[in-house]
Amino acid sequence: MGAIAPQRRISKTRKRQRRSHQALTAPSMMVCPNCGEMKLTHVVCKNCGYYDGKLVKEIKVKEVEQTSEEKKTAEKEAKKAKKAEKKAKKAETAIEE
Repeated sequence: MGAIAPQRRISKTRKRQRRSHQALTAPSMMVCPNCGEMKLTHVVCKNCGYYDGKLVKEIKVKEVEQTSEEKKTAEKEAKKAKKAEKKAKKAETAIEE
């Protein structure tokens, strides 16, 4: 009636054999036959909304395109503003010198 402890050390092989079924697997992907994007198998395509050659879910593409275009224009304007600030700083330092 001693302490609660294992009688023998569990070997690496035995431990690894026990854990062999716990490995993670990558989700199975396939190319959507309708739009060509990668999608999960047996799942409706997030890009076009088709499954098994039939339209299952309507996807609003126009809104997505507008938002991406708006993001691009906003990024361009931000870059222009940064360039203008740098030019103004250079001009100020040139005047001070």
